[in-house]
Amino acid sequence: MIKVFITDDHALVRRGLKDILAENPGIVVVGEAGTSDETIQQLPGADWDVLILDLSLPGRSGLDVLRLVRQIRPTLPVLILSMHAEEQFAIRLLRAGANGFLNKESAPEELVRAIQTVHRGDIYLSPTLQSRLQTPAPKTEPPPPHETLTDREFEVLCRLAAGETTADMARHMGIRPRTVERYRARLLRKMGMRSVADLVAYARQARLRT
Repeated sequence: MIKVFITDDHALVRRGLKDILAENPGIVVVGEAGTSDETIQQLPGADWDVLILDLSLPGRSGLDVLRLVRQIRPTLPVLILSMHAEEQFAIRLLRAGANGFLNKESAPEELVRAIQTVHRGDIYLSPTLQSRLQTPAPKTEPPPPHETLTDREFEVLCRLAAGETTADMARHMGIRPRTVERYRARLLRKMGMRSVADLVAYARQARLRT
């Protein structure tokens, strides 16, 4: 029996996931949380086989939670479930320690398959993304600018696109406002842009939001 814990800030989404998984006799949902803090508080003594983690959470982001999971429970399989485009987020999240990435628009049977895959120790990516990764990109095309960013820089860019203020980001990321400003200045320099409005426009066009 695979014991699953669900973290998502939408009660209806959690209910839908539980209804889907209730139809599979090999999987049982043993708990749920609507915030990152609730998840982190339960993590040290948790008896979970798989954590399903939403990327967009109030307070700490799913990426922050993933980092903490890797510190507290290094071997716990984490399946990221998100509305974001997987081609923009999946590889970065896998590098950060996720075991799989699934878009919320995926079919129910794909959710079950993803849980089973990460539980047995394999990496789960959708067939579409696997196909893209197996097709070499043309050497003449440089990687998009956001792929050169560190995880923290990338998170600041996504939060800018979501409309967060400096104070919002400082609170959510647990850093000082001045540190946020330094990240923002670094983003402008790295991405060759002149204003925050340029960064926001780029991020939204590339569908980069927390």
